[in-house]
Amino acid sequence: MADLHWYGCVVPDDLLYDVGLNVWVRLAGGVAELGMTDVAQTMGGRMVQVSWKRTGRSYVRGKSLAVIESAKWVGPFPSPLTGELLEVNEAAFAADIAVANRDPYGAGWLARLRPADLAGEQHHLVDGQTAFAAYRELIDERGIRCFRCAD
Repeated sequence: MADLHWYGCVVPDDLLYDVGLNVWVRLAGGVAELGMTDVAQTMGGRMVQVSWKRTGRSYVRGKSLAVIESAKWVGPFPSPLTGELLEVNEAAFAADIAVANRDPYGAGWLARLRPADLAGEQHHLVDGQTAFAAYRELIDERGIRCFRCAD
């Protein structure tokens, strides 16, 4: 597996993506780890605050698991799957609010949930190659150049 790159934007091909929601998904052991794509963190800009939803509750696909505020944008972090919110990455963001700007596919994950209907909703997710093709088109259309925040 290799990361796919276009104008500085990275799309790891070992993840699943909901391109319309700009969210990546890593499935392991019945849990979905979720985060913003590199394109999403670039479009939003440097984060300044994240307000987290409560864990232990169920959220439907498309509903917000957090509200993200950046210097130029405020908006939801939507769930690509229906399920129980198990954990949020609050500690990492408290230590470094720009963690998702620096490492969107690693330390900058946002939430972990237990999907309630993965079989029924997995058709919303695409593989890395398919996501890369869609993001490449978006990057070209909007003139996006991805960046990672520095200290």
